[in-house]
Amino acid sequence: MNRWLIVMLLALLGLARAADAPSIAADPALEARVNALAAELRCLVCQNQTIADSNADLAIDLKNQVREQLKAGRSETDVVAYMTQRYGDFVLYRPPFKASTVLLWAGPALLVLIGLALFWRSLRRSQSAPVAAAMNDADAARAAQLLAADDTPRG
Repeated sequence: MNRWLIVMLLALLGLARAADAPSIAADPALEARVNALAAELRCLVCQNQTIADSNADLAIDLKNQVREQLKAGRSETDVVAYMTQRYGDFVLYRPPFKASTVLLWAGPALLVLIGLALFWRSLRRSQSAPVAAAMNDADAARAAQLLAADDTPRG
């Protein structure tokens, strides 16, 4: 019975271990290139993180792929082109400005302009709306009577 408990605990510990840290290249210059390029590539499973910042398994795999390609003699441009070809413009942390990404670049400015237009329209409506509805003769007479009654001296 104790053996099964020990086996189960070891199995749970094996499952709970942290992800392996990415291997550091023996060449510090290569590692600096890997980190610089990893800071330009988006993690495909994380929310708004680069593969340099992410600890996700896919991000570690992508960073290792970048390291291997740079080790093989490919340039940074070649590696970025390979990643873009394989994963699309989404993998780029700063995607290029082109027809398919124009909404991504112009979207925030467009939303601000729409918000300002709605705010301006709301202001214009509130300024042009009458403050009080026009009174008819009976309402005007009643108001005058109430004001006159208020002017009487109180003793």
